[in-house]
Parts: sequence; structure tokens; C-alpha cells
Amino acid sequence: MGGRETGATRIQVYLTDPRVVAALQREARAANIPISQAAGRSLTKGLARSLPADPDDRLLQLDRALRDHMRSTARDVQIIQELVIEVARAFFMRLPDAVTDQDPVARAAVDRRIEQLLDDTAARLISGGRPQRGPVE
Repeated sequence: MGGRETGATRIQVYLTDPRVVAALQREARAANIPISQAAGRSLTKGLARSLPADPDDRLLQLDRALRDHMRSTARDVQIIQELVIEVARAFFMRLPDAVTDQDPVARAAVDRRIEQLLDDTAARLISGGRPQRGPVE
């Protein structure tokens, strides 16, 4: 044989899905190669065991940014929660300090009010909204 040696193996494939044929034709036209080479490239890509990560992978960047945001938001929410409890404690103790603030009965009443506030808030969050009010006329 006087042809060139390319080490290529000839395989005959019958495609029944017109969308696959159209996609291969588009690939071949875009790369200016025969359709058989476009099919070979597509098979190579599809059979690749591990594709190298794209350093500009936007989805990966978004995932990392979301994780960082979640961490900082969790920290911020914890800080806000602690501040709200301290404000509620100060409010229920009626600033400025009074002699009754040291009374164990008064402290227990304040703690009960705070627990009730937290329980009501949690119930509202679980129910998915604001407390229901009467009809507006």
C-alpha cells in the first residue's frame, strides 16, 4: 500500500439519533475536520476518566464563595443573637440598675420572659411568617 501510515483503526458506526449526527456535523464544521475525526474527539472526551479541573471554573468559585459567606453569616447571626438577648435582658431589668434587679424572684421573672420571647420567635419562624392579625377594614 502506498498510503501514509497513521496508526488509525477504522470502525464503522451507525447513528440513529439525528441530534447526535447534527452535533457531530457542527463540531466537524467548527473545527474544519472530517466528521469521523469529530466523532473520535467526542469519544475521547467522553471516555476520559478524569477531566482536568478548569482553573477558571466559575461554579467552583461560586461554591467556595458561598461556603465562605455561609461561615461569616453564621458567625454574624450568632453575634446578633447574643446581642439581642443582652438587650432583652437589659430591657426586662429596667435600666438603670435598681435594688430589685438583684432580687432572685425578679431575675427568675426576667429569665422566664426571655425564654417566652425565644419560644415565640422560634414558633413564628417555624410557622413561616408573622403572627396573624385581624382582618383589615
